[in-house]
Amino acid sequence: MEAFPLRAVAHDERLTLTEHLGELRARLLLSVTVLAVLFAGCLWQSRSLLHVLNVPLAQITISSPAEGARGELPQALARSASAFTRLAHASSLAPADQRAALNAARSLGAASQTLSRPDARAPITLGLGEPFATSVTVAFAFALLLGLPFLLFQAWAFISPAIAPAERRAVRPLLLCAPALFAIGVAFAYFLVLPPAVRFLQGFNHGAFDVMVQARAYYRFELMTMLALGAMFEIPVVLLALGRAGILSSAALRRHRRYAIVGLSVLGALLPGTDPVTTLLETLPLFGLYEATIVLLRLSEHRRDRQQALSA
Repeated sequence: MEAFPLRAVAHDERLTLTEHLGELRARLLLSVTVLAVLFAGCLWQSRSLLHVLNVPLAQITISSPAEGARGELPQALARSASAFTRLAHASSLAPADQRAALNAARSLGAASQTLSRPDARAPITLGLGEPFATSVTVAFAFALLLGLPFLLFQAWAFISPAIAPAERRAVRPLLLCAPALFAIGVAFAYFLVLPPAVRFLQGFNHGAFDVMVQARAYYRFELMTMLALGAMFEIPVVLLALGRAGILSSAALRRHRRYAIVGLSVLGALLPGTDPVTTLLETLPLFGLYEATIVLLRLSEHRRDRQQALSA
């Protein structure tokens, strides 16, 4: 099969089956190449990416029975430092003994402050190859996130010649909004959903468990939550596309709002996270997106009606 030169194909241009397959092969190879380059870059910066994913976990401090016992040591060291300080200022001590007491007080005080400082929490790995496998998984997920706009462009470039120019102009704004909405969904999950979700899950019945978080499960939860919410933020694009096609209307969406609320609630329950906090934070924006879609679809209908009235 000869290589197909990647170019814009006109709507009225006729290609043979071999040429269609050649174009598909060329676009797939280009997409795989771009993903491979992005994956290599993400794997190179995997430590920074893992640090970004660790932020929601590092922001919380969970006490456990063992941590409570260790917490008594800094207090004991601080009391000892205070006692040595008082001893150093006693007039009955020789100058050499006073200096020794002050040095001991400073050392004990520094040790107390060091032990009192909370360490940043990080996930743990259990298997020999888990650090490498987890880093590869995270790098691939970020490469997919970064390469999504390019993949969408290649898919659109392949199927767009089969769409009439007028319909293509109607769909193009929605395709431009799709990557932006996906990025907004991912950012919403990272900044507004994951911190309270991780805090709730790790803090539930705190003090009864010695909490350790496995890296593979933690990163899977984070990545699946971000990917799922990014996909859910595409709901307006799907509904607006159906509206442009004449299948849906803003009146129909308003009329079936109660059924939509039930359906979106079920959809939110199916998203990653089985706790009520995560489910609630994932479901609420879906309601807002549904209402925003009604408004946008109504504006689109008004614009279409005006254009039809002017052309009549």
